[in-house]
Amino acid sequence: MNITKPPVNGRKVRFAVVGCGRISANHFGAIEQHAEHAELVDVCDIDPVALEAATSKYGVPGHRSLDDLLAATTADVVVLTTPSGLHPTQAEAVARAGLHVVTEKPMATRWADGVRMVDACDRAGVYLFVVKQNRRNATLRLLKQAVEAKRFGRIYQVHLNVFWTRPQSYYDQAKWRGTWELDGGALMNQASHYVDLLDWIIGPVESVHAYTATLARDIEVEDSAVLNLRWRSGALGSMAVSMLAYPKNLEGSITILGEKGTVRVGGVAVNEVQLWEFAEPHAMDATIKDASYQTTSVYGFGHPAYYENVIKVLRGEAQPETDGREGLRSLELLIAAYRSSREGKRVNLPLEL
Repeated sequence: MNITKPPVNGRKVRFAVVGCGRISANHFGAIEQHAEHAELVDVCDIDPVALEAATSKYGVPGHRSLDDLLAATTADVVVLTTPSGLHPTQAEAVARAGLHVVTEKPMATRWADGVRMVDACDRAGVYLFVVKQNRRNATLRLLKQAVEAKRFGRIYQVHLNVFWTRPQSYYDQAKWRGTWELDGGALMNQASHYVDLLDWIIGPVESVHAYTATLARDIEVEDSAVLNLRWRSGALGSMAVSMLAYPKNLEGSITILGEKGTVRVGGVAVNEVQLWEFAEPHAMDATIKDASYQTTSVYGFGHPAYYENVIKVLRGEAQPETDGREGLRSLELLIAAYRSSREGKRVNLPLEL
């Protein structure tokens, strides 16, 4: 990857946000928190009500189409918080305009589309950032440090649960919700950050065998899924996902069973270190209590920390923590799970193009 755009120096990094819906508030808030080094300069949405709300609140120009925004914006980077299936085409358009891209998860709903996005940004010499804000959560960073320090010894098993609720009214908010083309199901949309943990914390996955089902919601995609996994290290594990927990979001957790340690990080969104036991003490043990935090949101509080990295990269002060290639790693595992469920067999990784 050869970035041809020069770093931003002597002024603030300028952001434009495309899509003013549910998740955009986290991005607007993150940009505001970094007001010393970042500023919002444009917003875009095809919904006039959402667009008016954003322009009124943030005092920046609004655009009804991405083409209109690209023709007028002074932004350095365009943030895509649109339906997932739109990300590939929009990322390509932004890259052609010579601007950097930040895209929400999942980066695409098809494997080939994700590869297209990376290629388009490479050709344009711009950065492609894929939002993985959970990686910045203190609980998960502490867990990754423990794995990297080899405190577990050999890891035997890893189990993840995502038991949340998405009522029918959630999917009925817009026609694109719950569709294969634009949204993706419980695995690809709601649980994609947890799928990311399988590779980011534990390492490369060797194979996956999955079942998916639509048990209660009137949608195209799955509201429930279970995965069995084997890592290249030999570790075994599972992932259980449901958007049918009653009556509210119940749990987002990861449990690791190792030769010399057992850890469970749980809560509604991996925000509590619930079990932390190792054969040998370590200085990081003193930080367990501080790592846990209270949250009522399954999104967590990682967006501002994620933006810190984006801003530093664009100022020439850091390397991307989650670029397009890193985003492809979790997309590859998601597509492998869907293929396994559809074909009724184990799917090996890496996928072949």
